[in-house]
Amino acid sequence: MRRLRVGSTLAGALGRMALSVAVCAALWPHAREATAILAAQDDPAVLSDIHINSALRSNQSLVADHIEAALAEGDSDLANSFVELARDKGILVSDKLSKRVSDAVTDAGSASHFAKRFATGLVTGRTDDVASLSGTVAGDLFVYGDIRDVVREGKHLATGEDVDRLVLGLATVGLAVTAATYVSVGGVGPVRAGLSMVKGARKVGRLGEGLTQWAGRSVREVVDAPVLQQAVAKGSVLRPGETITAIKAAFRAEKAGALVRLAKDVGRVGEKIGTRGALDTLRIAQGPKDVARAARLAESKGGQTRAILKVLGRGALLLATGAFNLTMWLFGALLALFGFLSSIKATTERATEAWLRRKKARRLRRQAAAACSPSGPALAGAVAQG
Repeated sequence: MRRLRVGSTLAGALGRMALSVAVCAALWPHAREATAILAAQDDPAVLSDIHINSALRSNQSLVADHIEAALAEGDSDLANSFVELARDKGILVSDKLSKRVSDAVTDAGSASHFAKRFATGLVTGRTDDVASLSGTVAGDLFVYGDIRDVVREGKHLATGEDVDRLVLGLATVGLAVTAATYVSVGGVGPVRAGLSMVKGARKVGRLGEGLTQWAGRSVREVVDAPVLQQAVAKGSVLRPGETITAIKAAFRAEKAGALVRLAKDVGRVGEKIGTRGALDTLRIAQGPKDVARAARLAESKGGQTRAILKVLGRGALLLATGAFNLTMWLFGALLALFGFLSSIKATTERATEAWLRRKKARRLRRQAAAACSPSGPALAGAVAQG
């Protein structure tokens, strides 16, 4: 019975130890990934690598599927971004699919297509690719674009129609930045391009809600609304000099720092990954910090950035899973490890205790056997007589 109890005790301890090992093995991959994510939370390039590698492991056809979808939507730039991502990750893309992407990129860059999109950007100020952005920036650099937007929104304001105050404010800031661009001979060109892209994203509904709210607050601080309203009431595209002078009086340069930094970061993104990449960033960004992270990501990943943003969304820029959840994975793994070590300790102690009890029992049995044997008392008497 005693052996049965000892065996049951050891079996129970070994069972708990095996359970701890199983739990620890199940939690360890999650804990290891959580540790890497928490360590990389301030580095968007490393963070996006962790997330994209995980996504590619779980879906082997992810790249090919996204390339097909991008080509179907006529977005050759995004398709080419996935080709670059596949090349960097060592993923095979068929020659046929690669050729289709290459042909689409060539077609999108043709002279006729570029001219058509350039004219669209120049006249309407809408931007969704490199050509249309070139037209928009050209119009804004020659003040036509910003005056057009200020006068159009100003007339809406005067007649009581719906007014896009954000476009109105961005155009006002743009006129002041354009003057600085000329003075610095293009030194603030990225800021000018960034403002044009933010304004264009707003027009086509691709400015994230959080970023829209932030930009709206910033514009209200930068632009003196009563002075601007008086200026636009008399403004005209046909009198650019007078209109610019009147509008610039409404600009508060001392409060424009945050908005200018945002525009500069957007311009940096556009320089590295193109207009559509910048518009993708503006769509998912919830504030200027997201845009600044996207600029760092674009500088590190280059042409792959659009593909990364497409797959991960805002998760490419910051922790997609809450830090609390990641910490809980680590805590769970540590608990499992503690349980495993405790099981080893308990098993060792019980095995040692059982061994000592068995050793003591054997010694007592030998002593009892010696006392009960016939030679035992005689030997004891002989010793006494001697």
